[in-house]
Amino acid sequence: MRKRILGMALAFVVSGAALGTNPVQAQGIAGAYLAARSAGMASDYKAAAEYFTRALAHDSSNPQLLENTVLSQLSLGRIDRALPVARKMESDGLNSQFARMVLVADEAATGKFEALRIRIEDGRGIGPLVDGLLKAWALMGEGKVSEALKAFDMVSDERGLASFAMFHKALALASVGDFEGADVILSENAGAPLQSTRRGVIARVEMLSQLDRKDEALALLDNLFGVGIDPSVKDLRAALVDGQVLPFSIVNAPRDGVAEVFFSVAAALNNEAGEDYTLLYSRVVEYLRPGHADASLLSAQLLDTLKQHELAVAAYKSVPTDNPSFFSAELGRAESLRKADKMDASVEVLEQLSRSHADMPLVWVTLGDLMRQLKRFDEAVEAYDKAISLYGEPTAEQWFIYYARAICFERLDAWPKAEADFRQALELNPGQPSVLNYLGYSLVEQKSKLDEALAMIEQAVAERPNSGYIVDSLGWALYRLGRYEEAIGHMEHATELMPVDPVVNDHLGDVLWAVGRKREAEFQWHRALSFAKYENASGDVDADRIRRKLEVGLDQVLAEEGAPPLRVPDAAD
Repeated sequence: MRKRILGMALAFVVSGAALGTNPVQAQGIAGAYLAARSAGMASDYKAAAEYFTRALAHDSSNPQLLENTVLSQLSLGRIDRALPVARKMESDGLNSQFARMVLVADEAATGKFEALRIRIEDGRGIGPLVDGLLKAWALMGEGKVSEALKAFDMVSDERGLASFAMFHKALALASVGDFEGADVILSENAGAPLQSTRRGVIARVEMLSQLDRKDEALALLDNLFGVGIDPSVKDLRAALVDGQVLPFSIVNAPRDGVAEVFFSVAAALNNEAGEDYTLLYSRVVEYLRPGHADASLLSAQLLDTLKQHELAVAAYKSVPTDNPSFFSAELGRAESLRKADKMDASVEVLEQLSRSHADMPLVWVTLGDLMRQLKRFDEAVEAYDKAISLYGEPTAEQWFIYYARAICFERLDAWPKAEADFRQALELNPGQPSVLNYLGYSLVEQKSKLDEALAMIEQAVAERPNSGYIVDSLGWALYRLGRYEEAIGHMEHATELMPVDPVVNDHLGDVLWAVGRKREAEFQWHRALSFAKYENASGDVDADRIRRKLEVGLDQVLAEEGAPPLRVPDAAD
Protein backbone atom coordinates (compact mmCIF):
# COMPACT_ATOMS: atom_id res chain seq x y z
CA MET A 1 0.00 0.00 0.00
CA ARG A 2 2.69 2.47 1.02
CA LYS A 3 4.66 1.69 -2.13
CA ARG A 4 1.62 2.64 -4.17
CA ILE A 5 1.30 5.91 -2.28
CA LEU A 6 5.00 6.60 -2.73
CA GLY A 7 4.56 5.95 -6.42
CA MET A 8 1.87 8.61 -6.53
CA ALA A 9 4.18 10.98 -4.67
CA LEU A 10 6.98 10.41 -7.16
CA ALA A 11 4.64 10.80 -10.10
CA PHE A 12 3.47 14.17 -8.84
CA VAL A 13 6.68 15.34 -7.22
CA VAL A 14 6.32 18.78 -5.73
CA SER A 15 9.85 20.08 -5.86
CA GLY A 16 12.21 21.07 -8.67
CA ALA A 17 11.27 18.34 -11.16
CA ALA A 18 7.67 19.54 -11.39
CA LEU A 19 8.77 23.14 -11.69
CA GLY A 20 11.53 22.58 -14.20
CA THR A 21 9.74 21.19 -17.27
CA ASN A 22 8.23 23.00 -20.28
CA PRO A 23 9.51 26.50 -19.39
CA VAL A 24 7.17 29.31 -20.27
CA GLN A 25 8.22 31.07 -23.45
CA ALA A 26 6.26 34.29 -23.23
CA GLN A 27 8.82 37.03 -22.77
CA GLY A 28 6.67 39.17 -20.49
CA ILE A 29 6.39 36.48 -17.85
CA ALA A 30 9.87 34.98 -17.98
CA GLY A 31 11.04 36.83 -14.86
CA ALA A 32 8.03 35.83 -12.79
CA TYR A 33 8.30 32.24 -13.96
CA LEU A 34 11.99 31.96 -13.14
CA ALA A 35 11.45 33.53 -9.73
CA ALA A 36 8.58 31.14 -9.06
CA ARG A 37 10.64 28.17 -10.20
CA SER A 38 13.49 29.14 -7.87
CA ALA A 39 11.12 29.65 -4.95
CA GLY A 40 9.44 26.31 -5.57
CA MET A 41 12.73 24.45 -5.61
CA ALA A 42 13.47 25.97 -2.18
CA SER A 43 9.98 25.09 -0.88
CA ASP A 44 9.37 28.82 -0.43
CA TYR A 45 5.64 28.47 -0.98
CA LYS A 46 4.72 32.10 -0.32
CA ALA A 47 7.08 33.42 -2.95
CA ALA A 48 6.15 30.62 -5.39
CA ALA A 49 2.45 31.39 -5.02
CA GLU A 50 3.04 35.09 -5.60
CA TYR A 51 5.21 34.67 -8.69
CA PHE A 52 3.16 31.89 -10.29
CA THR A 53 0.02 34.00 -9.81
CA ARG A 54 1.77 36.93 -11.50
CA ALA A 55 2.84 34.73 -14.38
CA LEU A 56 -0.66 33.28 -14.69
CA ALA A 57 -2.09 36.77 -15.11
CA HIS A 58 -0.12 37.00 -18.38
CA ASP A 59 -0.93 33.48 -19.61
CA SER A 60 -4.13 32.29 -17.94
CA SER A 61 -4.40 29.00 -19.85
CA ASN A 62 -0.87 27.72 -19.50
CA PRO A 63 -1.18 24.20 -17.99
CA GLN A 64 2.10 24.36 -16.13
CA LEU A 65 1.32 27.72 -14.56
CA LEU A 66 -2.15 26.55 -13.59
CA GLU A 67 -0.76 23.38 -12.01
CA ASN A 68 1.95 25.12 -10.04
CA THR A 69 -0.31 27.92 -8.88
CA VAL A 70 -2.69 25.33 -7.41
CA LEU A 71 0.22 23.47 -5.91
CA SER A 72 1.81 26.45 -4.19
CA GLN A 73 -1.50 27.71 -2.81
CA LEU A 74 -2.41 24.23 -1.61
CA SER A 75 0.98 23.94 0.12
CA LEU A 76 0.14 27.13 2.00
CA GLY A 77 -3.29 25.77 2.96
CA ARG A 78 -5.01 28.43 0.86
CA ILE A 79 -7.68 26.20 -0.64
CA ASP A 80 -9.94 29.17 -1.32
CA ARG A 81 -7.28 30.81 -3.52
CA ALA A 82 -6.47 27.56 -5.31
CA LEU A 83 -10.15 26.78 -6.01
CA PRO A 84 -10.82 29.07 -9.03
CA VAL A 85 -7.65 27.84 -10.71
CA ALA A 86 -8.53 24.20 -9.98
CA ARG A 87 -11.99 24.72 -11.48
CA LYS A 88 -10.47 26.17 -14.64
CA MET A 89 -8.10 23.23 -14.93
CA GLU A 90 -10.98 20.78 -14.76
CA SER A 91 -13.07 22.78 -17.24
CA ASP A 92 -10.07 22.84 -19.59
CA GLY A 93 -9.86 19.04 -19.37
CA LEU A 94 -6.52 19.03 -17.56
CA ASN A 95 -5.88 15.93 -15.47
CA SER A 96 -4.34 17.21 -12.21
CA GLN A 97 -4.27 15.34 -8.93
CA PHE A 98 -3.58 18.57 -7.07
CA ALA A 99 -6.55 20.35 -8.63
CA ARG A 100 -8.81 17.43 -7.77
CA MET A 101 -7.64 17.49 -4.16
CA VAL A 102 -8.78 21.12 -4.02
CA LEU A 103 -12.12 20.36 -5.71
CA VAL A 104 -12.80 17.41 -3.39
CA ALA A 105 -12.02 19.59 -0.38
CA ASP A 106 -14.44 22.25 -1.61
CA GLU A 107 -17.26 19.79 -2.26
CA ALA A 108 -16.86 18.24 1.19
CA ALA A 109 -16.61 21.64 2.88
CA THR A 110 -19.77 22.94 1.21
CA GLY A 111 -21.76 19.76 1.78
CA LYS A 112 -21.99 18.83 -1.92
CA PHE A 113 -21.76 15.14 -1.19
CA GLU A 114 -23.76 13.99 -4.19
CA ALA A 115 -21.34 15.89 -6.44
CA LEU A 116 -18.43 14.34 -4.58
CA ARG A 117 -19.83 10.82 -5.02
CA ILE A 118 -20.45 11.39 -8.73
CA ARG A 119 -16.92 12.74 -9.09
CA ILE A 120 -15.50 9.50 -7.70
CA GLU A 121 -17.81 7.33 -9.80
CA ASP A 122 -16.82 9.27 -12.94
CA GLY A 123 -13.12 8.63 -12.31
CA ARG A 124 -12.32 12.24 -11.37
CA GLY A 125 -10.98 11.38 -7.94
CA ILE A 126 -7.54 11.60 -6.37
CA GLY A 127 -6.16 8.08 -6.31
CA PRO A 128 -6.89 4.44 -5.49
CA LEU A 129 -6.34 4.71 -1.74
CA VAL A 130 -8.58 7.67 -1.05
CA ASP A 131 -11.31 7.43 -3.66
CA GLY A 132 -13.16 4.44 -2.20
CA LEU A 133 -13.15 5.96 1.28
CA LEU A 134 -14.24 9.33 -0.10
CA LYS A 135 -17.18 7.71 -1.86
CA ALA A 136 -18.23 5.96 1.35
CA TRP A 137 -18.13 9.21 3.34
CA ALA A 138 -19.98 11.00 0.52
CA LEU A 139 -22.75 8.42 0.85
CA MET A 140 -22.81 9.10 4.59
CA GLY A 141 -23.22 12.78 3.72
CA GLU A 142 -26.18 11.90 1.48
CA GLY A 143 -27.76 10.04 4.37
CA LYS A 144 -27.34 6.66 2.68
CA VAL A 145 -25.80 4.89 5.65
CA SER A 146 -26.39 1.31 4.48
CA GLU A 147 -24.84 2.00 1.10
CA ALA A 148 -21.94 3.77 2.81
CA LEU A 149 -21.22 0.75 5.00
CA LYS A 150 -21.23 -1.49 1.93
CA ALA A 151 -18.81 0.93 0.26
CA PHE A 152 -16.44 0.66 3.21
CA ASP A 153 -16.65 -3.13 2.94
CA MET A 154 -15.80 -2.95 -0.78
CA VAL A 155 -12.68 -0.92 0.02
CA SER A 156 -11.68 -3.49 2.64
CA ASP A 157 -11.64 -6.16 -0.06
CA GLU A 158 -8.86 -4.34 -1.89
CA ARG A 159 -5.38 -5.58 -1.16
CA GLY A 160 -3.68 -3.66 1.65
CA LEU A 161 -6.65 -1.42 2.42
CA ALA A 162 -8.62 -3.50 4.91
CA SER A 163 -7.32 -1.77 8.04
CA PHE A 164 -7.99 1.68 6.56
CA ALA A 165 -11.50 0.74 5.50
CA MET A 166 -12.50 -0.92 8.77
CA PHE A 167 -11.17 1.96 10.86
CA HIS A 168 -13.20 4.45 8.83
CA LYS A 169 -16.26 2.22 8.93
CA ALA A 170 -15.99 2.23 12.72
CA LEU A 171 -15.71 6.02 12.72
CA ALA A 172 -18.78 6.24 10.48
CA LEU A 173 -20.82 4.04 12.82
CA ALA A 174 -19.68 6.03 15.85
CA SER A 175 -20.58 9.30 14.11
CA VAL A 176 -24.24 8.16 13.95
CA GLY A 177 -24.23 6.84 17.52
CA ASP A 178 -23.66 3.12 16.89
CA PHE A 179 -20.78 2.78 19.35
CA GLU A 180 -21.39 -0.92 19.89
CA GLY A 181 -21.03 -1.68 16.18
CA ALA A 182 -17.95 0.53 16.00
CA ASP A 183 -16.35 -1.22 18.97
CA VAL A 184 -16.98 -4.65 17.49
CA ILE A 185 -15.07 -3.63 14.36
CA LEU A 186 -12.15 -2.17 16.31
CA SER A 187 -12.03 -5.21 18.62
CA GLU A 188 -11.83 -7.55 15.65
CA ASN A 189 -9.03 -5.45 14.13
CA ALA A 190 -7.05 -4.75 17.30
CA GLY A 191 -3.47 -3.82 16.58
CA ALA A 192 -4.19 -2.45 13.11
CA PRO A 193 -1.92 0.48 12.20
CA LEU A 194 -4.49 3.28 12.46
CA GLN A 195 -5.77 1.98 15.79
CA SER A 196 -2.27 2.12 17.21
CA THR A 197 -1.86 5.81 16.47
CA ARG A 198 -2.49 8.40 19.13
CA ARG A 199 -5.65 9.52 17.34
CA GLY A 200 -6.86 5.96 16.88
CA VAL A 201 -6.40 5.20 20.58
CA ILE A 202 -8.30 8.32 21.60
CA ALA A 203 -11.16 7.36 19.25
CA ARG A 204 -11.40 3.93 20.88
CA VAL A 205 -11.22 5.43 24.39
CA GLU A 206 -14.08 7.81 23.58
CA MET A 207 -16.14 4.91 22.20
CA LEU A 208 -15.54 2.84 25.34
CA SER A 209 -16.55 5.79 27.49
CA GLN A 210 -19.80 6.13 25.53
CA LEU A 211 -20.42 2.44 26.21
CA ASP A 212 -19.88 2.98 29.97
CA ARG A 213 -16.70 0.86 29.93
CA LYS A 214 -14.57 3.30 31.86
CA ASP A 215 -12.13 0.77 33.27
CA GLU A 216 -11.25 -0.56 29.81
CA ALA A 217 -10.79 2.98 28.55
CA LEU A 218 -8.44 3.82 31.44
CA ALA A 219 -6.46 0.63 30.95
CA LEU A 220 -6.04 1.39 27.24
CA LEU A 221 -4.78 4.90 28.00
CA ASP A 222 -2.39 3.78 30.72
CA ASN A 223 -0.97 0.89 28.72
CA LEU A 224 -0.14 2.99 25.71
CA PHE A 225 0.66 6.42 27.16
CA GLY A 226 1.57 5.92 30.80
CA VAL A 227 0.33 8.27 33.50
CA GLY A 228 0.82 12.03 33.50
CA ILE A 229 3.11 12.43 30.48
CA ASP A 230 0.97 13.85 27.65
CA PRO A 231 -1.23 16.75 28.90
CA SER A 232 -4.04 15.89 26.46
CA VAL A 233 -4.07 12.28 27.61
CA LYS A 234 -3.80 13.46 31.19
CA ASP A 235 -7.00 15.52 30.75
CA LEU A 236 -8.82 12.56 29.19
CA ARG A 237 -7.76 10.32 32.01
CA ALA A 238 -8.84 12.81 34.66
CA ALA A 239 -12.29 13.11 33.04
CA LEU A 240 -12.68 9.33 33.00
CA VAL A 241 -11.62 8.97 36.63
CA ASP A 242 -14.09 11.72 37.48
CA GLY A 243 -16.89 9.63 35.99
CA GLN A 244 -17.49 11.88 33.00
CA VAL A 245 -18.71 10.41 29.71
CA LEU A 246 -16.36 11.54 26.98
CA PRO A 247 -18.02 12.95 23.87
CA PHE A 248 -17.04 11.30 20.61
CA SER A 249 -14.95 14.05 19.02
CA ILE A 250 -13.04 12.37 16.21
CA VAL A 251 -15.84 12.55 13.63
CA ASN A 252 -19.00 14.58 14.17
CA ALA A 253 -20.15 14.89 10.56
CA PRO A 254 -19.38 13.46 7.10
CA ARG A 255 -17.16 16.49 6.38
CA ASP A 256 -15.05 15.41 9.35
CA GLY A 257 -14.92 11.90 7.91
CA VAL A 258 -13.50 13.21 4.65
CA ALA A 259 -10.94 15.15 6.67
CA GLU A 260 -9.98 11.93 8.46
CA VAL A 261 -9.41 10.22 5.11
CA PHE A 262 -6.86 12.86 4.20
CA PHE A 263 -5.30 12.67 7.65
CA SER A 264 -5.01 8.88 7.45
CA VAL A 265 -3.16 9.22 4.15
CA ALA A 266 -0.94 12.00 5.49
CA ALA A 267 0.00 9.84 8.46
CA ALA A 268 0.75 6.89 6.15
CA LEU A 269 2.85 9.07 3.83
CA ASN A 270 4.80 10.64 6.67
CA ASN A 271 8.40 9.33 6.59
CA GLU A 272 7.57 7.37 3.43
CA ALA A 273 7.09 10.10 0.82
CA GLY A 274 8.50 13.58 0.42
CA GLU A 275 7.57 16.11 3.05
CA ASP A 276 6.26 18.52 0.42
CA TYR A 277 3.85 15.90 -0.94
CA THR A 278 2.66 14.76 2.47
CA LEU A 279 2.02 18.39 3.39
CA LEU A 280 -0.69 18.64 0.73
CA TYR A 281 -2.84 16.09 2.56
CA SER A 282 -2.40 17.63 6.00
CA ARG A 283 -3.26 21.05 4.54
CA VAL A 284 -6.57 19.71 3.21
CA VAL A 285 -7.36 18.38 6.69
CA GLU A 286 -6.69 21.80 8.23
CA TYR A 287 -9.04 23.38 5.68
CA LEU A 288 -11.85 20.89 6.16
CA ARG A 289 -11.60 20.86 9.92
CA PRO A 290 -10.05 23.96 11.48
CA GLY A 291 -8.80 23.05 14.94
CA HIS A 292 -7.69 19.54 13.89
CA ALA A 293 -4.64 19.77 16.14
CA ASP A 294 -3.01 16.58 14.92
CA ALA A 295 -3.07 17.86 11.33
CA SER A 296 -1.68 21.25 12.37
CA LEU A 297 1.12 19.57 14.30
CA LEU A 298 1.95 17.35 11.34
CA SER A 299 1.96 20.30 8.93
CA ALA A 300 4.24 22.22 11.28
CA GLN A 301 6.68 19.32 11.59
CA LEU A 302 6.79 18.89 7.82
CA LEU A 303 7.38 22.60 7.30
CA ASP A 304 10.19 22.57 9.84
CA THR A 305 11.84 19.73 7.94
CA LEU A 306 11.45 21.78 4.76
CA LYS A 307 13.14 24.70 6.60
CA GLN A 308 10.02 26.82 6.31
CA HIS A 309 10.19 27.77 9.96
CA GLU A 310 7.94 30.83 9.82
CA LEU A 311 5.16 28.78 8.23
CA ALA A 312 5.76 26.11 10.87
CA VAL A 313 5.37 28.74 13.60
CA ALA A 314 2.02 29.77 12.09
CA ALA A 315 0.85 26.15 11.95
CA TYR A 316 1.76 25.54 15.58
CA LYS A 317 0.10 28.79 16.61
CA SER A 318 -3.17 27.71 14.96
CA VAL A 319 -3.76 25.19 17.75
CA PRO A 320 -6.19 26.89 20.18
CA THR A 321 -5.20 27.50 23.79
CA ASP A 322 -8.06 25.32 25.05
CA ASN A 323 -7.05 22.37 22.87
CA PRO A 324 -5.43 19.48 24.77
CA SER A 325 -2.56 19.56 22.24
CA PHE A 326 -1.76 23.22 22.94
CA PHE A 327 1.14 22.19 25.16
CA SER A 328 2.80 20.15 22.40
CA ALA A 329 2.11 22.90 19.87
CA GLU A 330 3.79 25.54 22.02
CA LEU A 331 6.86 23.37 22.52
CA GLY A 332 7.01 22.96 18.75
CA ARG A 333 6.52 26.68 18.17
CA ALA A 334 9.39 27.50 20.51
CA GLU A 335 11.64 25.11 18.61
CA SER A 336 10.61 26.55 15.23
CA LEU A 337 11.34 30.06 16.49
CA ARG A 338 14.74 28.86 17.67
CA LYS A 339 15.49 27.38 14.25
CA ALA A 340 14.40 30.69 12.69
CA ASP A 341 16.97 32.38 14.95
CA LYS A 342 14.26 34.25 16.83
CA MET A 343 15.71 33.42 20.22
CA ASP A 344 13.92 36.07 22.28
CA ALA A 345 10.55 34.95 20.92
CA SER A 346 11.42 31.31 21.62
CA VAL A 347 12.37 32.15 25.21
CA GLU A 348 9.13 34.10 25.61
CA VAL A 349 7.02 31.14 24.45
CA LEU A 350 8.76 28.76 26.86
CA GLU A 351 8.55 31.18 29.78
CA GLN A 352 4.82 31.59 29.18
CA LEU A 353 4.47 27.83 29.00
CA SER A 354 6.40 27.46 32.25
CA ARG A 355 3.74 29.61 33.90
CA SER A 356 0.72 27.89 32.33
CA HIS A 357 2.15 24.35 32.66
CA ALA A 358 4.48 24.76 35.60
CA ASP A 359 3.96 21.15 36.70
CA MET A 360 5.31 19.71 33.42
CA PRO A 361 9.03 18.79 33.71
CA LEU A 362 9.48 18.81 29.94
CA VAL A 363 8.81 22.56 29.83
CA TRP A 364 11.66 23.22 32.25
CA VAL A 365 14.03 20.84 30.47
CA THR A 366 13.33 22.55 27.14
CA LEU A 367 13.77 25.99 28.68
CA GLY A 368 17.02 24.85 30.28
CA ASP A 369 18.31 23.54 26.95
CA LEU A 370 17.56 26.84 25.23
CA MET A 371 19.19 28.89 27.99
CA ARG A 372 22.24 26.63 27.80
CA GLN A 373 22.46 27.19 24.05
CA LEU A 374 22.27 30.95 24.68
CA LYS A 375 25.05 30.59 27.28
CA ARG A 376 22.74 31.89 30.01
CA PHE A 377 23.98 29.17 32.29
CA ASP A 378 22.58 30.49 35.60
CA GLU A 379 19.06 30.51 34.16
CA ALA A 380 19.63 27.11 32.59
CA VAL A 381 20.59 25.66 35.98
CA GLU A 382 17.43 27.11 37.53
CA ALA A 383 15.28 25.48 34.85
CA TYR A 384 17.02 22.11 35.21
CA ASP A 385 16.66 22.34 39.00
CA LYS A 386 12.92 22.76 38.59
CA ALA A 387 12.66 19.82 36.19
CA ILE A 388 14.65 17.54 38.50
CA SER A 389 12.49 18.48 41.49
CA LEU A 390 9.32 17.71 39.52
CA TYR A 391 10.61 14.34 38.34
CA GLY A 392 11.41 13.25 41.89
CA GLU A 393 13.44 10.06 42.20
CA PRO A 394 16.04 9.93 39.38
CA THR A 395 15.51 7.37 36.62
CA ALA A 396 17.66 6.23 33.71
CA GLU A 397 15.72 8.43 31.29
CA GLN A 398 16.82 11.54 33.19
CA TRP A 399 20.56 11.12 32.64
CA PHE A 400 20.69 13.90 30.06
CA ILE A 401 19.24 16.49 32.46
CA TYR A 402 22.06 15.87 34.92
CA TYR A 403 24.58 15.88 32.07
CA ALA A 404 23.25 19.20 30.75
CA ARG A 405 23.20 20.77 34.21
CA ALA A 406 26.75 19.53 34.76
CA ILE A 407 27.88 21.36 31.62
CA CYS A 408 26.28 24.55 32.94
CA PHE A 409 28.00 24.16 36.33
CA GLU A 410 31.32 23.56 34.55
CA ARG A 411 30.88 26.75 32.52
CA LEU A 412 30.03 28.61 35.71
CA ASP A 413 33.28 27.39 37.31
CA ALA A 414 31.31 25.39 39.88
CA TRP A 415 33.39 22.25 39.34
CA PRO A 416 32.40 20.22 42.43
CA LYS A 417 28.73 20.52 41.45
CA ALA A 418 29.57 19.76 37.82
CA GLU A 419 31.51 16.64 38.69
CA ALA A 420 28.72 15.42 40.97
CA ASP A 421 26.17 15.80 38.15
CA PHE A 422 28.43 14.13 35.58
CA ARG A 423 28.82 11.16 37.92
CA GLN A 424 25.07 11.09 38.61
CA ALA A 425 24.48 10.95 34.83
CA LEU A 426 26.90 8.01 34.57
CA GLU A 427 25.18 6.27 37.45
CA LEU A 428 21.86 6.58 35.61
CA ASN A 429 23.37 5.62 32.23
CA PRO A 430 26.64 3.75 32.77
CA GLY A 431 29.13 4.00 29.94
CA GLN A 432 27.36 6.85 28.17
CA PRO A 433 30.06 8.08 25.72
CA SER A 434 29.20 11.80 25.77
CA VAL A 435 29.30 11.91 29.56
CA LEU A 436 32.52 9.89 29.74
CA ASN A 437 34.11 12.19 27.19
CA TYR A 438 33.06 15.45 28.82
CA LEU A 439 33.94 14.35 32.35
CA GLY A 440 37.25 12.82 31.27
CA TYR A 441 38.20 15.88 29.24
CA SER A 442 37.28 18.19 32.13
CA LEU A 443 39.32 16.17 34.61
CA VAL A 444 42.31 16.43 32.28
CA GLU A 445 41.84 20.19 32.11
CA GLN A 446 41.61 20.22 35.91
CA LYS A 447 44.76 18.04 36.08
CA SER A 448 42.82 15.82 38.43
CA LYS A 449 42.41 12.03 38.53
CA LEU A 450 44.32 11.74 35.27
CA ASP A 451 44.42 7.95 35.05
CA GLU A 452 40.64 7.75 35.51
CA ALA A 453 40.13 10.64 33.08
CA LEU A 454 42.17 9.01 30.32
CA ALA A 455 40.41 5.68 30.87
CA MET A 456 37.03 7.42 30.53
CA ILE A 457 37.96 9.05 27.24
CA GLU A 458 39.42 5.81 25.88
CA GLN A 459 36.18 4.03 26.76
CA ALA A 460 34.21 6.78 25.01
CA VAL A 461 36.37 6.41 21.88
CA ALA A 462 35.85 2.64 21.94
CA GLU A 463 32.09 3.24 22.00
CA ARG A 464 32.13 5.95 19.30
CA PRO A 465 35.29 5.63 17.22
CA ASN A 466 33.87 7.85 14.48
CA SER A 467 33.03 10.79 16.72
CA GLY A 468 35.43 13.59 15.90
CA TYR A 469 34.78 15.37 19.17
CA ILE A 470 35.56 12.32 21.25
CA VAL A 471 38.66 11.34 19.26
CA ASP A 472 39.83 14.95 19.61
CA SER A 473 39.37 14.68 23.37
CA LEU A 474 41.65 11.63 23.50
CA GLY A 475 44.34 13.34 21.47
CA TRP A 476 44.06 16.50 23.55
CA ALA A 477 44.19 14.59 26.80
CA LEU A 478 47.40 12.89 25.70
CA TYR A 479 48.81 16.27 24.72
CA ARG A 480 47.93 17.74 28.11
CA LEU A 481 49.67 14.79 29.72
CA GLY A 482 52.81 15.55 27.69
CA ARG A 483 52.47 12.44 25.54
CA TYR A 484 52.78 14.39 22.30
CA GLU A 485 53.81 11.63 19.91
CA GLU A 486 50.89 9.47 21.02
CA ALA A 487 48.55 12.43 20.59
CA ILE A 488 49.43 13.12 16.94
CA GLY A 489 47.69 10.07 15.43
CA HIS A 490 44.46 10.70 17.32
CA MET A 491 44.45 14.41 16.49
CA GLU A 492 45.05 13.73 12.80
CA HIS A 493 42.21 11.22 12.82
CA ALA A 494 39.96 13.79 14.51
CA THR A 495 40.65 16.29 11.72
CA GLU A 496 39.80 13.60 9.17
CA LEU A 497 36.45 13.12 10.92
CA MET A 498 35.83 16.86 11.36
CA PRO A 499 37.99 18.56 8.73
CA VAL A 500 36.43 22.04 9.04
CA ASP A 501 36.07 22.26 12.81
CA PRO A 502 38.26 25.15 14.05
CA VAL A 503 38.86 23.74 17.53
CA VAL A 504 40.06 20.37 16.24
CA ASN A 505 42.39 22.03 13.74
CA ASP A 506 43.71 24.36 16.46
CA HIS A 507 44.40 21.38 18.72
CA LEU A 508 46.26 19.57 15.95
CA GLY A 509 48.37 22.68 15.44
CA ASP A 510 49.37 22.71 19.11
CA VAL A 511 50.32 19.04 19.04
CA LEU A 512 52.39 19.48 15.88
CA TRP A 513 54.19 22.43 17.43
CA ALA A 514 54.95 20.36 20.53
CA VAL A 515 56.79 17.76 18.45
CA GLY A 516 58.73 20.36 16.50
CA ARG A 517 56.68 20.33 13.27
CA LYS A 518 56.22 24.09 13.39
CA ARG A 519 55.38 24.86 9.77
CA GLU A 520 52.65 22.23 9.82
CA ALA A 521 51.42 23.68 13.10
CA GLU A 522 51.14 27.15 11.58
CA PHE A 523 49.26 25.70 8.61
CA GLN A 524 46.70 24.12 10.98
CA TRP A 525 46.30 27.36 12.92
CA HIS A 526 45.63 29.23 9.68
CA ARG A 527 43.00 26.61 8.81
CA ALA A 528 41.43 27.00 12.25
CA LEU A 529 41.16 30.77 11.77
CA SER A 530 39.57 30.38 8.35
CA PHE A 531 36.99 27.90 9.65
CA ALA A 532 36.24 30.07 12.71
CA LYS A 533 34.63 32.59 10.36
CA TYR A 534 31.86 30.17 9.44
CA GLU A 535 28.44 30.84 10.90
CA ASN A 536 28.14 27.38 12.45
CA ALA A 537 31.70 27.22 13.79
CA SER A 538 32.28 26.08 17.34
CA GLY A 539 31.92 28.95 19.81
CA ASP A 540 34.86 27.64 21.88
CA VAL A 541 37.59 28.68 19.46
CA ASP A 542 39.77 31.59 20.62
CA ALA A 543 40.70 33.39 17.41
CA ASP A 544 42.83 36.03 19.17
CA ARG A 545 44.92 33.33 20.85
CA ILE A 546 45.46 31.59 17.51
CA ARG A 547 46.63 34.85 15.92
CA ARG A 548 49.03 35.35 18.81
CA LYS A 549 50.43 31.84 18.31
CA LEU A 550 51.03 32.65 14.65
CA GLU A 551 52.88 35.82 15.67
CA VAL A 552 55.17 34.52 18.45
CA GLY A 553 54.70 30.75 18.62
CA LEU A 554 53.01 28.47 21.15
CA ASP A 555 55.93 28.53 23.61
CA GLN A 556 55.73 32.30 24.01
CA VAL A 557 51.94 32.25 24.34
CA LEU A 558 52.17 29.68 27.15
CA ALA A 559 54.78 31.84 28.88
CA GLU A 560 52.56 34.92 28.57
CA GLU A 561 49.66 32.98 30.05
CA GLY A 562 51.78 31.75 32.96
CA ALA A 563 51.12 28.18 31.86
CA PRO A 564 53.71 25.41 32.24
CA PRO A 565 56.03 25.13 29.24
CA LEU A 566 55.84 22.25 26.82
CA ARG A 567 57.56 19.15 28.13
CA VAL A 568 60.94 18.63 26.59
CA PRO A 569 61.45 14.94 25.71
CA ASP A 570 64.37 13.34 27.51
CA ALA A 571 66.70 10.70 26.13
CA ALA A 572 64.46 7.87 27.32
CA ASP A 573 61.64 9.18 25.12
